[in-house]
Amino acid sequence: MSTTWPQKLDAATLKTGSSVCVGLDPDPRRMPVPDVFEFNRAIIDATLDLACAFKPQIAFYEALGIPGLNALKRTVEHIRRVAPHAVVVGDAKRGDIDSTAEAYARAMFDLWDFDVVTVHAYLGRQSIEPFLGQPGRGVLIVCRTSNPGARELQDLRLQASSSRADVPGKRLFEHVADLAEEWNGRGNIGLVVGATYPEELGELRAAHPNLPILIPGVGAQGGDVAKAARAGADRHGRGIMVSSSRGIIYASSDPKSFPDASRKAAERLRDEIRAALASQNPADR
Repeated sequence: MSTTWPQKLDAATLKTGSSVCVGLDPDPRRMPVPDVFEFNRAIIDATLDLACAFKPQIAFYEALGIPGLNALKRTVEHIRRVAPHAVVVGDAKRGDIDSTAEAYARAMFDLWDFDVVTVHAYLGRQSIEPFLGQPGRGVLIVCRTSNPGARELQDLRLQASSSRADVPGKRLFEHVADLAEEWNGRGNIGLVVGATYPEELGELRAAHPNLPILIPGVGAQGGDVAKAARAGADRHGRGIMVSSSRGIIYASSDPKSFPDASRKAAERLRDEIRAALASQNPADR
């Protein structure tokens, strides 16, 4: 039987002793060197033993046209070569009707070679199913996002199932997580839950103890690393990818020292997560 991406994540977390996911979001306005691939390569090489995952955000590559897409392909190939343990997350936020989703799935897995892709579930199970059929691949369903505007939709209450008027229905993001659990027959679905909502993160972990969770929103977005790690980790202290992009890759603007600075930033994040989990009683998870 093929290894699922959550199993690969677990192995990578154990191998590196880290739950850090390095976001690769190249912005020419901030990069200390002009070549996107060389920038990514330096970051990857500096952090590969500190990261359980790498996460290219596709928008940054698409914005650069064909050269950017070529850099993306070379970046994923380099991760496969030097850090085969790491989960490669395609941060693409896909979500469309089933025929289009099939094309997206082919692109994400067969062309770009991602292990797992971020997706929206707004169109229902048919939009997710095309991503679930390949051994070793799967999805992270956007559930509770880290941005302030998340509450506009994600906090909406569904109609209560109880006949009692004083019993509120579940919030939309909770229903999305329930659907993810229901659809997870192949064991290759996880959730995206922002670090900026640690209370909701803890509630979701309690309700879904075995789903892996990508946790964006630390660093530049202001999420509390310790609270997020404690809320999101499973009963083994794993099952999470705490993602930082700008906080790691733009730790220095010096063309000579930026790889070392990125390594130090990734190491600090790893150590913060470790310390937070070490201080937590396993019985409280």
